[in-house]
Amino acid sequence: MAKPSSAPIAVVGLACRLPGAADPDAFWRLLGRGEDAVGEPPADRWSASAPRRGAFLDEVDRFDAAFFGISPREAAAMDPQQRLMLELGWEALEEAGIVPGSLAGSRTAVYASAIWDDYAALHHRRGEAAAGRHSVTGLGRGIIANRLSYVLGLTGPSLTVDAAQSSSLVAVHLACEGLRHGDADLAVVGGVNLILSPGSSADSARFGALSPDGRCYTFDSRANGYVRGEGGVAVVLKPLDRAVADGDRVHCVILGSAVNNDGASTGLTVPDQGAQEAVLRAAHARAGTDPTAVQYVELHGTGTPVGDPVEAAALGAALGAGRPSDAPLLVGSAKTNVGHLEGAAGLVGLLKTALAVSRRRIPASLNFREPNPAIPLDALGLRVQTRESDWPEPGRPLVAGVSSFGMGGTNCHVVVGEAGRVPTPSADAVRSGDGAREPLAWLLSGRDTAALRGQAERLRRHQERYGHDALDTAYALAAHRTRFDERAVVIAEDAAGLLAGTAALARGEEHPAVVRGTVGGPVRTAFLFTGQGSQRAGMGRELHERYEVFAAAFDEA
Repeated sequence: MAKPSSAPIAVVGLACRLPGAADPDAFWRLLGRGEDAVGEPPADRWSASAPRRGAFLDEVDRFDAAFFGISPREAAAMDPQQRLMLELGWEALEEAGIVPGSLAGSRTAVYASAIWDDYAALHHRRGEAAAGRHSVTGLGRGIIANRLSYVLGLTGPSLTVDAAQSSSLVAVHLACEGLRHGDADLAVVGGVNLILSPGSSADSARFGALSPDGRCYTFDSRANGYVRGEGGVAVVLKPLDRAVADGDRVHCVILGSAVNNDGASTGLTVPDQGAQEAVLRAAHARAGTDPTAVQYVELHGTGTPVGDPVEAAALGAALGAGRPSDAPLLVGSAKTNVGHLEGAAGLVGLLKTALAVSRRRIPASLNFREPNPAIPLDALGLRVQTRESDWPEPGRPLVAGVSSFGMGGTNCHVVVGEAGRVPTPSADAVRSGDGAREPLAWLLSGRDTAALRGQAERLRRHQERYGHDALDTAYALAAHRTRFDERAVVIAEDAAGLLAGTAALARGEEHPAVVRGTVGGPVRTAFLFTGQGSQRAGMGRELHERYEVFAAAFDEA
């Protein structure tokens, strides 16, 4: 029997690039609206003679190579999955309040996951003449993780996991174990999946895995396979005690996890109920959680006629048994919204669950009308979450599970809980003592002028949508963002003035609230002692009375 884990792991950063959702907030809105992002492939992706419905990203060929210090020639040779991992890793760290450049030399680990090589297949189709000096590193799947470690100078473990469709959740498990055993102090875990060639979809269709009508009917009587999805998710993990000490915002905690394999089941790709039941029990044993405390499970839920009944039976035996008939275990699957991201699917499920825990709402699982006849939901103590709702027992500590199973029998389950009352950093520490209205400064920067203006526009849209406190925003911009050479400061006494200045900066217009500049070369410090006095008795008294930071520094001096 597995022992309870001694160190919960905090999820402190989230990032995603999913169909119809460019960030976690957009993904949450997609889930809340009960929509799916399934459609036809982009017109420039491949020949119209080979259409295959799925959930696709737009403009996967776009990449700001210079931002990451990569030459155009090397960028062209890189699998876009490498590029996507770089972008997601950077965004997840910033969302965690960590300046990526500050981690150089640190024991930060990178665990990535991917299972397809579509870009390599396209490359090799062009023949030997297409090979170049960047082909090996550009096409190697292991480099998906190594590239982020190299760009940011991270010295912790760095590897790409391929355990078939359970890869990304297995990567989360490995990262948590590495953090608990001291292999690293921080971990970035990302899963990526891009459908760049019709060949991999054709292979999946011949295997019999894909839904002919391009829908995922999880646990439904119409279940006939899954629809493929592409994109990626990244999370930043840290031991909970360190996250609390650092004042991090904690989205949720990973209480425990487990991985096993079906072994010699009835077929290489046939799921095994006993193995799935065992991995569920092992994960909860390590987490030290009572199975009846689990209120929701994010299913593997591919909507296949064989897989769904096996998963339901295992879940019912391990977590559904003994529940009151009026309090079944809620289940659902994000695959009904964004398709099956295969090597990144487990992280999509973890992202959905982290958002459900932190926002204390459970989104609906789509495309469910009546249960698969082979899934007796009531007898198993399960119920498909068909509408968004509060948690069944919001007064209890929120506990959920996330499952992910690979076609070769590698099973993974992660137990997720809420963080409780973890201190969150804010600007309160720098607020003036008397609450007087004073000018605020929003600091922005970019690699070049276009990037600076783009940052200003994103900030403006973000503030208008969410209306965050202007001082909290100023604090986050000053403390948690990389400072690039093209810089601007927007200064105003209220949010309206700050937004007006930001809008002008985004348009490239002059504005009295905006100061712009470019970082020059190295500077030398000079001192001028004039010998005559602008000094006065009591100079600095007002600063001392108004600003605690100034007063403390003055008193110490």
